[in-house]
This record gives sequence, structure tokens and C-alpha cells, in this order.
Amino acid sequence: MIRARESKSAPVGVVGKVLRILEALDAAPTGLQLREISQQTSLNKSTAYRFVAHLENEGYLFRDDTGAYIVGPKLARLGAGIAYHATLRKISRPVLRLLAKETTETVNLAVLDGHDVLYLEVLESSHSFRMASQPGMHRPPNCTALGKVLLAFLPSEQREEIFTMLTFERATPRTIPNVARFRRELVRVVRQGYAMDDQETDMGARCVAAPVLDESGKVVAAISVSGPSTRMNRDRIQAFAGATRRAARTISARLGHGN
Repeated sequence: MIRARESKSAPVGVVGKVLRILEALDAAPTGLQLREISQQTSLNKSTAYRFVAHLENEGYLFRDDTGAYIVGPKLARLGAGIAYHATLRKISRPVLRLLAKETTETVNLAVLDGHDVLYLEVLESSHSFRMASQPGMHRPPNCTALGKVLLAFLPSEQREEIFTMLTFERATPRTIPNVARFRRELVRVVRQGYAMDDQETDMGARCVAAPVLDESGKVVAAISVSGPSTRMNRDRIQAFAGATRRAARTISARLGHGN
């Protein structure tokens, strides 16, 4: 009887320790180092490490470039979408910074919000003449490289449902004007692994985007590099497309894709 009682109570102790760790991290938006987790939860470092290492391995925690632990994508998805977006931004930001440094152009992170593209993160170029978007801004998917990527890698049923909601209003003379042409464009996007906006949102602006995938292979976001067409010539577009795809794969790996 005593052994049976102990086997019932032991998991409660484990759960309590895990909850203490998660509560400490929830109160620290920028994350905590292992030493700080140990101090705030009153767990010794070896015990704290054992738990956080397991949670990280399962995708519930994530370690940033400084070694700090933050809430990971799996755990964030158990909460509201806003919490997941915050986690996605946190995980992506170091990679976006490197992409912005490599390209010297504006870098964006976006997700689908209904049938529109929602910008979550924008790192503006240091050039005086640059493309500028704002976090929280919405745009239709048919005229943006981000939107093309987000739709191209969706399951066909979900994509077709979104098609019925699009008005295909033209932002410029180059905007894709109908669903037939949009379908053909998305086939090309899947084939080449990235999308391009060639002055389809704003005249004089170009953009390349690539998909971000989660551990199940589902597209959950897209990242892009955008700049004036005078700087983003054909050669630079190819180079930027490669850089953007590599950055997207890095973020995808941090979300558990391919693990």
C-alpha cells in the first residue's frame, strides 16, 4: 500500500516542478538562463537542467542565441494565437537580423490571418530609400510574395477556400488579376521553393519570400526580403532568394521541422 501511494504521488511532484519552471518562464518574456531558472524555482541546477533539457527536446522550450530558455512553439500553440505569434517572433528574430545584415534590405515575417497576410515583424533597411511595412499591417495574398508562399504551401482544400474570398483588386498594373493566373503562379512557387513580387504591390518595389514550416511540415509563416527594384536586380534577386530560403529553413528547424 505504501509503495502504491508513492507511485501515485511521485508524478505530482514531477508535474509541480515542471509547472514551476513554466510559470517562471511565462513571467520572463526575454527568457531565463539555467542559473536563473534554478534560483526562481528553488530547484538545484542539475534537476532544473534535466527538466528543461527534456522540455526543449520535445519542443516545449526553445533556447535563443544567448542560451536563455523561452517558451517554445508547441507550448505556445496550447495557448492563444497571439501567444504563438509572440513566440514565433522571438524564435525568428535572431535569424531575421542575420538575413537583414546579409542583404542590407528590409526583412519581414508574416502569417495568414483569415485570407489576408498579417505582418508580425519588420526589420527595416538602413538605406535612406527602402521598403517600409508595419507590424500589424494586412495585405491581400495575391499581390505579395509572402502571401503567395503562404497559400502555395497550404493544403489544397484550405487554399481553395481562401480563393473564394479574394477580390483580386489590382494594387498596380502588375498585380495578378484572377484566380486562374494565381493558381499557375502558386504552382511555380512550389516548384522553385520561393515566391517573388515584381512590382505587384508597389511600383518600383520587389520582394522574395520563402515558407517557414513547423514540425509537421505545415506552413505556419513566411519571411521575405524587400527593396527597391533599382537595387533588387535579377542577379540580386537570385542571391536574396537563396539567402531567404536558408533563413526560412533555419527558423523551420527551430520550430522542429526535420527533427
